[in-house]
Amino acid sequence: MESYALDADYALLQDQKDVLRDFRDKFYIPKQSNGQDTHYFTGNSLGAQPKDVVPYVMKELETWKYLGVEGHHQNGSPWILYQQLLTDKAADLIGGKPTEVVFMNSLTVNLHLMLVSFYRPTATRYKILINANLFPSDYYALCSVVKFHGLDPAKAIVVLPASNKGIVPAEEIDTILHNEGASIALVMMEAINYYSGQAFDIAHITKMAHQQGCVVGFDLAHAMGNRELTLHEDQVDFAVWCSYKYLNGGPGTIGGCFVHQKHHKDDLPRLAGWWGHELQTRFMNNLEFKPIEGAEGWQLSNPSILSLACLRASLDIFQQAGMKRLREKSIRLTGYLEFLVNAVDHPNLSVITPQQASERGCQLTLLVKHQAGDLLERLKCAGFICDLRPPNRLRIAPVPLYNTFSDVYELYRFLKQEADK
Repeated sequence: MESYALDADYALLQDQKDVLRDFRDKFYIPKQSNGQDTHYFTGNSLGAQPKDVVPYVMKELETWKYLGVEGHHQNGSPWILYQQLLTDKAADLIGGKPTEVVFMNSLTVNLHLMLVSFYRPTATRYKILINANLFPSDYYALCSVVKFHGLDPAKAIVVLPASNKGIVPAEEIDTILHNEGASIALVMMEAINYYSGQAFDIAHITKMAHQQGCVVGFDLAHAMGNRELTLHEDQVDFAVWCSYKYLNGGPGTIGGCFVHQKHHKDDLPRLAGWWGHELQTRFMNNLEFKPIEGAEGWQLSNPSILSLACLRASLDIFQQAGMKRLREKSIRLTGYLEFLVNAVDHPNLSVITPQQASERGCQLTLLVKHQAGDLLERLKCAGFICDLRPPNRLRIAPVPLYNTFSDVYELYRFLKQEADK
């Protein structure tokens, strides 16, 4: 375990030694009213803007301006193939093959599309196993598909028990899969829980669930660009994600989807649209739907090129930095944050996110026992951008692409002053 120190010089030294320190300069850091950089700790909610977003988007605006519809077939980066500029990079982040990855729609739309194909309840196997404190939009989608099949969510959706901190013990997952696996049609969990910051063992859960005959899907909203993923090797059936958090694609940008190669030739039910049709005959008067083999076959409509351009700027940075190096820094940076929060020793604050690096990403969730909203406002006024999940969970995410050890140290100084009042 790494040894940390409480003085500012230690933080400065770590920043000087950081091999990824120059990547911060590739982003615009939101400003305070005095023009100084904020200490921006909410990349888990909306990532900072890459500086290359503007030229990437302007290029496509210029293409639209001067070429119009011909932009779909221009030389260089034709819009009809623009998706391919991103899929290789995304496949590296997800631990999959390019044919297993597609950017389309938004996370919840993609989850609905995946549920059409992968939630196929029977009289005896109809339950869906979820983690405690599942992101509400996922829960709404699951309830709606259960009702669509004429089932009762109260009976069909099984919630893994959690501690009073919201942490799901690993043994509970194994126990429920062992005891109820024969009745579970789908295991649908967050790879990292948005509320507690707990990361789940994707490989182990998938293996255990498959042994019981269950289909396995994951919400990667807080995992993509945050932890190393190996979805193809782990045999995960499908996954969905948004791209505006750690992927820095911009507010409301396009989401993504993973479908394992083993399902590409399956005759699965799906909702069809023209952009999922094979490219060779996509624009012809052909009333027989012929899906593209791979994840792209689940597309409905053409994606927003401007949205893809924003995301392309960020994925280029991820490719340059490398997820392995980012994760190594993330473990150290989050460990430093935990060390400093514990050193504050404030009775109003405690970390609820698991301590083991393998059980979390870069986010730490703090329980604020009293006046959480007031603390958040004071943080904001002091230039620290965090967020609060009701009623009293303060989320802090030191993102390795643009956060520094000095950012974390300044947060410690602020919290220490609060504790000393």
